[in-house]
Amino acid sequence: MNPTNEEPTIDINSSRRRVSFTDDAEQEPNNNNNIPLLLQPSYERSKSMMHDELRNFRISLKWCALDHSSCFGKLISYVVFIFLAVVVPLLTSIFVRVPASSPEDDPISFNKLVQVPESTLAIIAFFTLSCFFRRYGLRQLLFLDMLRDDSSYVRRGYKVELDKSFRYLAYIMLPSFFLELAHKIIFFSAVKISAPHLNPTFPLNSIAFVLVLVSWLYRTLVFLVLCVLFRLTCELQRLRFEGVHKLFEGCGSDASLIFGEHVRIRKQLWLTSHRYRFFIIGCLVTITVSQLGALLLVLASKSDKTFFNSGDLLICSAVQLSGFMLCLVGAARITHRAQGIVAIATRWHLLVTIASAESQHCKAQIPDGLASDNSDSDSSDIRISVIPQQLSTFQIREALVTYLQHNKGGITLYGFTLDRGLLHTLFAFELSLVLWILSKVVVLS
Repeated sequence: MNPTNEEPTIDINSSRRRVSFTDDAEQEPNNNNNIPLLLQPSYERSKSMMHDELRNFRISLKWCALDHSSCFGKLISYVVFIFLAVVVPLLTSIFVRVPASSPEDDPISFNKLVQVPESTLAIIAFFTLSCFFRRYGLRQLLFLDMLRDDSSYVRRGYKVELDKSFRYLAYIMLPSFFLELAHKIIFFSAVKISAPHLNPTFPLNSIAFVLVLVSWLYRTLVFLVLCVLFRLTCELQRLRFEGVHKLFEGCGSDASLIFGEHVRIRKQLWLTSHRYRFFIIGCLVTITVSQLGALLLVLASKSDKTFFNSGDLLICSAVQLSGFMLCLVGAARITHRAQGIVAIATRWHLLVTIASAESQHCKAQIPDGLASDNSDSDSSDIRISVIPQQLSTFQIREALVTYLQHNKGGITLYGFTLDRGLLHTLFAFELSLVLWILSKVVVLS
């Protein structure tokens, strides 16, 4: 066709069937060895390789004795878990004593209080991870087997989030570890181990110091690794919602494509909520009870509070709240994105409807001479041809907006949406309990 006679067309009914953004227009290099595994179009579930982005996760799981890829690995994992999460804290609570000649205040009561929530959270996290590895595997748990259906924007963003997850883990672990190390040095230099049938010259304090420190490190890592996995899963869904937001750009967006993407994300959000609900509720109950118990014990104690007798309580509370806030903030962010898509869809529906109405109005004002297909007409005459806006197209967009209005939930806990409103409710509940305890203490004193 002659370019001078080509008619500019405004097409409202686009027929795209694939999620693609401007990033997808870049040409893929022929050498796949230089492409990260998550960005390769032929990416499929396979065993870990040297350039696998999950390699750091696998190494971390092995160092935490959480490798369940073999029967021998499971046996080692359960033995280490029982010894470090149950036996060592129990023996410490039984045999550690403060000498009567020690001028320091008794730290044993605070130490026993700390052991219970730390071991409880480690037990919840360990059996949750064991269930995940037995049923899904690490790749399916992180929805990596579905990344090949996403755009390169989502895959690149997920690779960045994989790298950031270890930074969050290090930000919590490193300061806590050095504080715990300093406290345990002071603690075991002032206490003694009253173990019967052992030679008094035997270095019990040094052995107990190492075992207690390793036990704390193990229990903390097990809890925080699961918190990081949950946040990483939420970040993937956030990236996918940002991809859906990009689909609303322009009048040629396909409502059926947007609907398919949203259904896929909703399914993954439901799976995430179903998998982690026991862990989140268990952590909420454990942390609430432990914090209230610590508050009661601190208020009932008449001794001076020092780093020696209450350092364990400080470090335990900081780690628990930091890990749990990772989960809550990640869930609240993805829920906020899920709820905000309704406003974006409504604005898109309005803009497409206005653009269609203006195009039809513009066509109605064009003279018949310009609209007729006459070969003798001047080439400078621009004819506008608009694909008729069918009623069904408007109804499809309206149905999509209605669907999004009734399916805007994110992470849920047995039907309760884990959004910012629920976080405010939890904060008000915890504050009310604290104020109630303080009022009772003031009245009794």
